[in-house]
Amino acid sequence: MPAENIVALHDTLKVTRLEPTLGAEISGVDLSKPLSPSQRDDIHALLLKHKVIFFRDQHISSEQQIAFAGQFGELYVHPTTRQEDRSKPQAHLILASEAKDIYGDARKGRWHTDTSWMLKPTYGAVLRAVSLPEVGGDTVWADSGQVYRGLSAELKARIDTLSVTHNFKSSLDKVGYDYPILAHPLVRTHPETGEDALFINFSMSPQVIGWSVEDSRALVAQLLKEFSNPEYHVRFKWTPGTVAFWDNRALLHYPVYNYGDFERVMERVLIADDDIPHRVRRAPVG
Repeated sequence: MPAENIVALHDTLKVTRLEPTLGAEISGVDLSKPLSPSQRDDIHALLLKHKVIFFRDQHISSEQQIAFAGQFGELYVHPTTRQEDRSKPQAHLILASEAKDIYGDARKGRWHTDTSWMLKPTYGAVLRAVSLPEVGGDTVWADSGQVYRGLSAELKARIDTLSVTHNFKSSLDKVGYDYPILAHPLVRTHPETGEDALFINFSMSPQVIGWSVEDSRALVAQLLKEFSNPEYHVRFKWTPGTVAFWDNRALLHYPVYNYGDFERVMERVLIADDDIPHRVRRAPVG
């Protein structure tokens, strides 16, 4: 790894950039222990800068994962995902065998962001590898801000005021969780960085409010093609003991299902947010 890609903070944290626009590996911290105030602030700043950060060789328990995530905000208990231990409802298991119920085809993932169906979607996710295949099972993250900035001026103007649905109702209905189908702005402003980014969930049948089904599908397909551009991605290879922490407000992610029938298991903890996705309108300069 080139030396210019490695930065030390406060003589403890070491940061290794993975891609020019997003993704970094963080070392020099033990996630099984409480963070110091400076470590907590540094990790939060690194999350905002790199959007997804990774910690290797962190063989932590569910309790320690929950404690780590809880240092960054109130935790959210998801209504539909599996809980290994009901005494720890904040920890949700993500099983490959259940992917078919979510995506319709267990061999393919979908670009999505967690809990976008909520009025106030979760801001962050902490994901821990529990059981990994010998090879395969990567996760890819896409920088939603970079995707938006890469659109043509004409397309930006076309989508500037649009809203799209985030429809998770069928999954919620299965567990008796009554929640309406919501629409959020297609372009949202990040509440901490001020960055404008696309906010769409391709796993939730997005429909443009006020558009015909045909026109909506055409736009969604066009945006999906934009998100598939490798220049906007970081692809991460999991190893035992790896923990990922990412910003749901800035990214979409894609689980790669290329490992056959192996029961890949991950454990996720979600961090709540008070922000309702919105677009900040800025006055013209000059």
